[in-house]
Amino acid sequence: MQSLLELRHLKTILAIQDSGSLTRAAERLHLTQSALSHQIRLLEDHYGLPLFARKSTPLKLTAAGEKLALLAQDVLPAIASTERDIARLREGQAGQLRIAVECHTCFDWLMPAMDQFRSHWPEVELDIVSGFHADPVQLLFEDRADLAIVSEVETLVGLSHKPLFSYDMVALLAADHALANKPYLEAADFAEETLITYPVPDEMLDLLRKVLKPAGVNPKRRPTELTVAMLQLVASRRGIAALPRWSVQHYLERGYVVAKPITAEGLTSELHAALPTERQNTAYMADFVEIMRNVSVQTLPGVVLL
Repeated sequence: MQSLLELRHLKTILAIQDSGSLTRAAERLHLTQSALSHQIRLLEDHYGLPLFARKSTPLKLTAAGEKLALLAQDVLPAIASTERDIARLREGQAGQLRIAVECHTCFDWLMPAMDQFRSHWPEVELDIVSGFHADPVQLLFEDRADLAIVSEVETLVGLSHKPLFSYDMVALLAADHALANKPYLEAADFAEETLITYPVPDEMLDLLRKVLKPAGVNPKRRPTELTVAMLQLVASRRGIAALPRWSVQHYLERGYVVAKPITAEGLTSELHAALPTERQNTAYMADFVEIMRNVSVQTLPGVVLL
């Protein structure tokens, strides 16, 4: 049997296995769902077997699909490793990667990504620029950072962006709060509440920027540096907060606080990697961006790759 397998097919199989959904797999691969379905049909026609059970939710690979997934798990990392070796020959092994962040909750998923990066590029000096930075992009232009993790894309000369992932922001309340019985919170529900936030400018808070300010709602604020302190204040009825669902999932499972969608449509936020245009194709920089994307979707509940 002459094989028609290509790397894109193996990536598609893994994306379906990881996401359990054709829609999410297509989003991850930046394909239309019809293009992804076409790939699957070609493979199924070639092998004469279905590759996944179409009536299962989430989608499950068949025995034939599992065989291809095992092949992908062997082949794709080997190819990536070889390409890193070639990049080292071309660009050298050493360098530095200083990361600036604007989000307090980034560290929960950033540390595992950094650990994996070190195993790929042990000679690259990897560090997080100390302290919280309201404008991490400026650090790139001042050569005080090499990559910034940001929530918005800015169109600036010499600056490029790589998409990471989107996620749901949820309102957090005490279990016995009067609003805890509502299916979701609207802007007006925040008007008489104390909003517990990180000590950042209003324009950096998606709840205020996207929901409350447009509705003319400006609640009282209580800032705190630590996520755990924020949750303690919420649990003791000192106010309500809004955080990524993935950052508080452990506390939600314990019933420490309860989460509610923000508006009927929900509130979605995004993270992007910003880096100097002249360095965006440096091998270890590109690899770090890809690692961040992979680690996020593997470890954070509910995130969707951009």
